[in-house]
Amino acid sequence: MQTTLKDKVAFDGVGLHSGKPARLEIHPAPAGHGIVFRRVDLSPAVEIAALWNNVTLSPLCTLMDNGQGVTLSTVEHVMAALAGTGVNNAVVTVDGPEVPILDGSSAPFVAEILAVGLRRQNAKLRAIRVLRPVEVRSGEAFARLTPADHLEIDFQIDFADAAIGHQEKVLDMANGAFLRELADSRTFCRASDIDVMRENGLALGGTYLNAVVVDGADVLSPGGLRHDDEAVRHKMLDATGDLALAGAPLLARYTGHRAGHAMTNRLLRALFADPTAWTWAEVDSDLETRLPGAGVADYGPLAGLSHPMPVAAE
Repeated sequence: MQTTLKDKVAFDGVGLHSGKPARLEIHPAPAGHGIVFRRVDLSPAVEIAALWNNVTLSPLCTLMDNGQGVTLSTVEHVMAALAGTGVNNAVVTVDGPEVPILDGSSAPFVAEILAVGLRRQNAKLRAIRVLRPVEVRSGEAFARLTPADHLEIDFQIDFADAAIGHQEKVLDMANGAFLRELADSRTFCRASDIDVMRENGLALGGTYLNAVVVDGADVLSPGGLRHDDEAVRHKMLDATGDLALAGAPLLARYTGHRAGHAMTNRLLRALFADPTAWTWAEVDSDLETRLPGAGVADYGPLAGLSHPMPVAAE
């Protein structure tokens, strides 16, 4: 069955790239509504459905575009939280051009969603079943979808910095795996890239408190890493959010090698451009147990995901 939140949840912070203050609220929505973002700082408010064909290419984040000049950036972490907790219908309001980064992970979103709880709706849920392999490439990087009876993510990354290096992880996303394995993993960057990003108008809101910053073998962010392989886990978190823009749960194995937001979106575009590569699947009681959000209510409020935010020195 489809689900929504029992009540609204709210978050205040700054945009990672814009550096501008931002307030985000997730509101319940009726069955069949899907996930829709609403820019409430505009008059009248502008809505953008959280779908793959409303994404435009942007460096280092997922950028939604209504096709008429209104955009909303860095939606991937809240989309991952909604997918990982099994929320199918919601209105996500934002009072600016970018979703707040919070601690750089999905954990704050997940914690508040679980705290308020989910409501099952009297409407059947459909999933997207991948029928044959679909792949996109760019140099050594590639992303691929292959048939599976649940969502599985297989990701590999390679960075010169020894603090990251080569990392790979495979995860069956069923039954709360997102909460246990990925939700608290933070966005990351190399110290050597910060000046370049800021010269290009990016990472203006980034700090050591909302991103993992590495410099060679050193982790510069306070408290170090939450996981030895936090970088690849965060890439898998990003992929979860970007794949959620399919508009329904995916039954597929996603393989990413040095892939990013733009490549995952290209992959969804390639999938939906070929009507022989996918089909709708009705979610019965058996299939429901294999979806990412199945059973997450059993984790209870916060689910151990409430990492205290480090306090910046004055």
